[in-house]
Amino acid sequence: MIEIEGKEYLYFSGTSYLGIAQDVDFLDVLANNIFEWGANFGQSRNNNIRLEIFDEFEEFFAFNAGATSAAVLSSGYLAGIAAWKNISQAKDQIWIAPDAHSAIIPDGYSSSKQLDFIQWKKDCQQRAEKLSPQKILLIGNAVDPLNIQIHDYNWVKEIAQKHEVSLLIDDSHAFGVVGKEIFGTYSMWNDPKVNLMVTGSLGKALGLPAGIILSEEDQIKKIKSTPLFGGASPGSPAHLQTFLEMQHRYEETQHLLEKNCVLFKEGIQNISQLHGRSDYPVFRFHPNEWVDQLESSGIICSSFPYPTAESPQVNRLILSAYHEKSDIEYLIDILQDLAKQS
Repeated sequence: MIEIEGKEYLYFSGTSYLGIAQDVDFLDVLANNIFEWGANFGQSRNNNIRLEIFDEFEEFFAFNAGATSAAVLSSGYLAGIAAWKNISQAKDQIWIAPDAHSAIIPDGYSSSKQLDFIQWKKDCQQRAEKLSPQKILLIGNAVDPLNIQIHDYNWVKEIAQKHEVSLLIDDSHAFGVVGKEIFGTYSMWNDPKVNLMVTGSLGKALGLPAGIILSEEDQIKKIKSTPLFGGASPGSPAHLQTFLEMQHRYEETQHLLEKNCVLFKEGIQNISQLHGRSDYPVFRFHPNEWVDQLESSGIICSSFPYPTAESPQVNRLILSAYHEKSDIEYLIDILQDLAKQS
């Protein structure tokens, strides 16, 4: 629920896909850990006083994600910058997907806005075929949460048969939802011929004020030796400790979210104005007038112009594990009524 000017609404927006940020069990453990670790830890990771929790978290997350090593930072954006600064060095070609997040785009470069992801993929394949062997970096998101697309990067392995290929992926909207359990897509693209690095925010589905980079140990060591990493404060140790202690709750909420997605997808399958997938908690709709009509029915959705203020409006309904079955069913009933009126 969300309260606006004294009135309560069902909230179908935001990025808290697993509902962890509002989960009472999680918050109880977090409260205890805040008393244990403090509200924040502002020292450099390179200080002579070092908390073991950061190493424990990195080792646990990397192991479960299928990576050799990890670096945790205070935000996903900072992690993205640290990642591209490391992996983009000495590259002959840098090709950036149309929906790549700005955090992983190197200075002086821009994404391929004139192409969609499939067109960009084909363009990369064609360019790679024509080029003599080179060092190529490909950059993109695991998930496009606006157009509701889960991307496949297996084709990059084919380019790596001829070229020296690095792949940088933003998993911000994948962690907790897409990939291996709650640990994202790293294991899906890991290949001996591809220099893989996955980064992203842990503040969405996982509810942690931190960001992470997953890669081979030598690359993570290089990142940890930079002024960017050493000069920045780390993530909240209380939150990282809570994450380690609450794996069972993450598993439970992931199952709840999966049920909500299936229930909703089944309930709207005859509504042509809605687009989405049963394995992802975001659904897009195109009648702009539905935004106000949903609000009149006590439902707040996500609606804003993208990518600029002059762009068309993007309207989405976003499910979470904290939504009750009755919330989903009420939303379905309202949407069915709106579809009949359209």
